[in-house]
Amino acid sequence: MRKTAVVTGASSGIGAATARRLAAEGFDVVAAARRRDRLDALVKEITEQVPGAGRVAPVTLDVTSQESVDAMAAALDSCHVLVNNAGGAIGLESVADADPADWQAMYDTNVLGLLRVTKALLPKMIESGAGHVVNITSLAAHVAYEGGGGYNAAKHAAYAVNEVMRLELVDRPVRITEIAPGLVRTEEFSLVRFRGDSERAGKPYEGVPEPLVAADVADCVAWAVTRPAHVNIDRIDVQPRVQAAPHKLHRES
Repeated sequence: MRKTAVVTGASSGIGAATARRLAAEGFDVVAAARRRDRLDALVKEITEQVPGAGRVAPVTLDVTSQESVDAMAAALDSCHVLVNNAGGAIGLESVADADPADWQAMYDTNVLGLLRVTKALLPKMIESGAGHVVNITSLAAHVAYEGGGGYNAAKHAAYAVNEVMRLELVDRPVRITEIAPGLVRTEEFSLVRFRGDSERAGKPYEGVPEPLVAADVADCVAWAVTRPAHVNIDRIDVQPRVQAAPHKLHRES
């Protein structure tokens, strides 16, 4: 029997790459996100281009809506792997200049969204006898940087939830893994952070010879979830070779 993996935030970036990779690994994948048109295109791409891929089903999901999360969970017969990827950053203002609405939006997706989806699917993962929750956080969950106050706070909270779940579920057949990426160049993360300003969105990557790409993070997810069932990968920090910390990057002139 194929295992089922649910990936949130699957319409682009790391989520889409993870859906592709897990399908290639033989999982039946539920690709969940708000933008159904992009999900439909992703499913078509995987079906046509990934040899031996498992079944891929698009599901419209808003992790900030309990009703949406409950509907998604009710429609699933089983769930073995959950990749909590939905989230993101908004703004780069200092704490003194921060808009509380931005912080609230980041907390609702990165933390409460993680909670809603995990809580809804946890019974199915326990029932499977071999469940696995993978939480995509960030190096921002562990190292603070100027301008990162809201995102740092949200990702630190997601990290704390990950650690608490590891303690609380130690007697259950569910593994808990955190994957904390550094600088990843995707088509939307920085663009969303800077509210559609493409010039500002490109600045973090200027002079960086080889930032990570979404497939690099998806590779970490695939490795973690395909370890033997008794092996728990607690945390993977992954960053480009030229990055030593969120605020320490080698840039070429």
